[in-house]
Amino acid sequence: MEIKEINKESLFLKSIPYFEKYGILIVLIIMIVGLHFLQPEVFLSWRNITNIFKQVSWQSMLALGVFIVIVTAGIDLSVGSIMMLSLMVLAITAKSGAEWYIVVLIPLILGMLCGMFNGLGIVFLRMPHPFIMTLGTLYIFRGAGNLISGGSPISGFTDEVRFIGNGRIDLTWLGLDETQYLPVSVILIASVFFSMWLFLNHSRTGKWIYAIGGNPNAARAAGINVDKILVIVYSLCGLLSGFGALILAGRADSGYPNAGLNAELDAIAACIIGGASFFGGRGTVLGVFAGVMIMGILRNGLNLMDVSAFWQQVFIGAIIVIAVYIDVLRKDLGTRK
Repeated sequence: MEIKEINKESLFLKSIPYFEKYGILIVLIIMIVGLHFLQPEVFLSWRNITNIFKQVSWQSMLALGVFIVIVTAGIDLSVGSIMMLSLMVLAITAKSGAEWYIVVLIPLILGMLCGMFNGLGIVFLRMPHPFIMTLGTLYIFRGAGNLISGGSPISGFTDEVRFIGNGRIDLTWLGLDETQYLPVSVILIASVFFSMWLFLNHSRTGKWIYAIGGNPNAARAAGINVDKILVIVYSLCGLLSGFGALILAGRADSGYPNAGLNAELDAIAACIIGGASFFGGRGTVLGVFAGVMIMGILRNGLNLMDVSAFWQQVFIGAIIVIAVYIDVLRKDLGTRK
């Protein structure tokens, strides 16, 4: 009996890597099949699929930025505020009559600078945890956005600016009708996620990021400049928040003070659901994308079924708790291998 139990446990432990690699994709597929069964005429329609991608477009940028921070066992609570500040500066720049390429570059540069400010503050002020620094900048950046805009929305962008978040690529040459188009934001998402995958998996800096999350002391002993890498990580996180602002500007055709409010919570949730670990050193870009899609599909499906927004919050909260619990179990089981 004891031998059988040991064999069962050994088999279970051996299956853990496969679950970590493919489990989230299986969950995503099950959700898609289930919602298609519940809403057969609507859920997998071209219009609804493109709506889902457009809805998660700017959120996916924030989630990807938070992910690379979480890999280092850190956290960034300011991504929503960075996006809002970048959006308001973009709107003010656009209204001033600046050229479209300047308007496009402004949120990217500002986002990166805000992220760099976070990284430098964490490193040089020797904050006990990034939570403290980014909690402070959450208020600083959002307050700054309200100050420069007077707390009022600013609308009306040029077609070039709106194209990134709301542009369409015609697919009639494939025999599809005019309603079956490809959103430009989908191409942007695919490009950014692929670039981040290459960076994290095929560059020396990317491997160092995972090493720091796994064991920062060992990383220092190996000669890795941990402080420099952390500044780079938070700068990239801010840059991706700027991307989010650029996409949202096109979708909303407006800069508004409530943009990105509580968006950091959704970004963190998507990362954890996608398999990233608060303990650091774990997670994949594909997992983050799956986490973003799970949250987007869940909200979309519940909306189609006319489920109350309050119940949606309950469901998403439950999924987050379960995902974190699985992460804890995974860490405990990993130590027993």
